[in-house]
Amino acid sequence: MARDGPRESVVIDSNSVKPQQSSHRLGLKQVTDLLFADGLLAKQAHENLQVQARYRDLTEKHPLTVIADQRLKSELPPQRLLSEDFLSEWLAHKAGLPYLRIDPLKVDVAAVTQVVSYAYAERHKLLPVEVAPDYVVMATAQPYATGWLEELAHILRKDVRLVMTSPSDIQSYLVEFYTVSQSVQGASSEDAGRPQFINGQQMLELGKAGSLDANDQHVVRIVDWLLQYAFDQRASDIHLEPRQEKGNIRFRIDGMLHSVYQLPSPVMAAVLSRLKILGRMDLAEKRRPLDGRLKTKSPDGNEVELRLATLPTAFGEKMVLRIFDPDVLVKNFTDLGFSHHEEKRWKEMLKQPNGIILVTGPTGSGKTTTLYSSLKYLARPELNICTIEDPIEMVVPDFNQMQVQHNIDLNFADGVRALLRQDPDIIMVGEIRDLETAEMAIQAALTGHLVISTLHTNDAVAAITRLLDLGVPHYMISSTLLGVVGQRLVRTLCPHCKQPVEPDAELWTSLSRPWKAALPENVYGPVGCLECRQTGYIGRVGIYEMLVVSGRVKRLINSNDCDMAAVRRQALQEEMRPMRVSGIQKVAGGLTTLDEVFRVAPLYSED
Repeated sequence: MARDGPRESVVIDSNSVKPQQSSHRLGLKQVTDLLFADGLLAKQAHENLQVQARYRDLTEKHPLTVIADQRLKSELPPQRLLSEDFLSEWLAHKAGLPYLRIDPLKVDVAAVTQVVSYAYAERHKLLPVEVAPDYVVMATAQPYATGWLEELAHILRKDVRLVMTSPSDIQSYLVEFYTVSQSVQGASSEDAGRPQFINGQQMLELGKAGSLDANDQHVVRIVDWLLQYAFDQRASDIHLEPRQEKGNIRFRIDGMLHSVYQLPSPVMAAVLSRLKILGRMDLAEKRRPLDGRLKTKSPDGNEVELRLATLPTAFGEKMVLRIFDPDVLVKNFTDLGFSHHEEKRWKEMLKQPNGIILVTGPTGSGKTTTLYSSLKYLARPELNICTIEDPIEMVVPDFNQMQVQHNIDLNFADGVRALLRQDPDIIMVGEIRDLETAEMAIQAALTGHLVISTLHTNDAVAAITRLLDLGVPHYMISSTLLGVVGQRLVRTLCPHCKQPVEPDAELWTSLSRPWKAALPENVYGPVGCLECRQTGYIGRVGIYEMLVVSGRVKRLINSNDCDMAAVRRQALQEEMRPMRVSGIQKVAGGLTTLDEVFRVAPLYSED
């Protein structure tokens, strides 16, 4: 969790707390009276809550939580729901404090958990959220209960800055932060206290620690927290990167990496070993890359699959866990980012009875999502859909899926050869990597099957060049290739905070060439809020270009020089819209920004 603290804080002392009176905790009666006085609560709701206040044990639930549970709406326009966040922000304003919705990625957990003990924080319902050389920031859900404030400032010899936070955030993050911190400390202390032996001789050198057990209870808790935290933060990948003294944990969220936590090197090694055990990987093998997979459950109870991959580095094994979203298969093409024009062209390709369709783009550009969504669209009881993958990224009951097994010489080409004897209608090949696989895919297409596969190229037209480089003859490409889709992923603007901005006319013109697109009246830019973790973006969407191999394109492929620039010009004349044009359509629709499109969409030499 990064070291950036809350964006707003204010220095207060016990004399500046509002209202000017002795420190006290707010009860349900006081809060409902304040809400009614401010016109936020209806008379009947106020009376009902007053009755509850007479009999409710106020030590059980915070009054804001009790009111939020009623699912009431404000009496003032626009009649917002009286949620816990809304009520907490209202109370912060009443108390004259900044309101903070905690972003755990912005909290240095190792530092803040050293400020006060868990028992002290639990007793006063506090949560440290930032530590600086001359001050600390404490989050509270009881802005008037400040009897601890002067005492803590004296003990720490620092200014104490107070912010208001919702009681649910205080409770959940209090447990989470201190649990992971105690687990790391516990694992570190156990490792430091365990001697290391080599050939029966104990090592006495200073700093030499023993090997921490991967099944140690502290390590198990750290791994459980890591996975659940990644799900909570919508991470697509978890990076565990060993360093000399401390290992880094980073999450990829919406395509960008965020630092999350630092673990001592022995603890990092134990966490990696624990994950290798869960992924059924060779625990003793640390010299070569390994692959594995594991299944677990997300906080909402859905089954989630993770793919594990290790890489030997200077300071030990680096591991990346790729998280596969189970909801990816329920997405339609519009959700993936297809425009009406692109969806129509794509479905026309998928309706063909035989031939090859390719999806291209670099690693992490969403090719797998497009493939699975397309196969899900095609899946019908009367069709036999078979796949050969390395690895099987998501098990789908509608398909017959086969895993590449390099240890027994079962590669893509052998897999396609075997699938052809299984009476398939549609074959999905995970990736065309070599000439043998390309030849088997072409053979399948020539014998009446629809083949869908991927290539790693920068754009759609480059897929033809790639096949030629592999050694596929011109006439084989022209006779079997139906179309190619090139794609990228751009971050989508946060709907909660995006604001209109002045568009960059020069950049718009550059991205829209050769199409003449009018500059839109409304263009939005990122701002940053609590919902999007101050990035201005939430989620990603695809931008595409679709090359349909028409008769004229086939003749260009079959020509002696096979000029790719000529192929691209012909495709543009036949309404292939470049990825940049697909991107600016989303800019005009308020989904993303010109800078995002410029960052990910490829430029061509003829542009």
